[in-house]
Amino acid sequence: MLTNIDRTAMDQQLIERALAGNQDAFGELVRKYQDKLFTSLSHLTGSHADAEDIAQDAFVQAYLKLSTFRQHCAFYTWLYRIALNLVYTRARRHRIRASLSHTRSVTEEDPSDPHGTPTDELERREDATQIRQALNSLSEEHRTILVLRGVEGFDYDTIAETLELSAGTVRSRLHRARNELRDQLQKREVCV
Repeated sequence: MLTNIDRTAMDQQLIERALAGNQDAFGELVRKYQDKLFTSLSHLTGSHADAEDIAQDAFVQAYLKLSTFRQHCAFYTWLYRIALNLVYTRARRHRIRASLSHTRSVTEEDPSDPHGTPTDELERREDATQIRQALNSLSEEHRTILVLRGVEGFDYDTIAETLELSAGTVRSRLHRARNELRDQLQKREVCV
């Protein structure tokens, strides 16, 4: 099993090869992180098409700016920050407010309980829709921090680095975001 140190070392080797002109090395980085980035961006934007466009743009920018990569952070954290900036820029320009309930990725499909009734399945799907709508109703700041923690599984320090905040600010923002999400879910009468 690879540790984070091993992954970082492997990424660093790929980066060095890419900087030396080996396009296949950067292609390996793309293959390694494209699905993870796409899934996260889908949660943030609520749109598969927007997530795909932003992910592509993020990889292009990462390739063009690869020489500026700071070795003390993880490549994915750096790439995610580029993508997040693209999301913010696009939202400012186009006022993208797509509802998360309009899109679903394969990884977001609700699991089916083979022992549940069709009514149980409908209730689970309705709850999932309500949760997506509640998440979408949050401010961009709160939705982003919840996705980074809940979907990406980032620790507080990685979130702080990604969002360029202090760890204390991350903790307080996450607390407020969770409270706001809980309030939205209670308004929708979803069990939390």
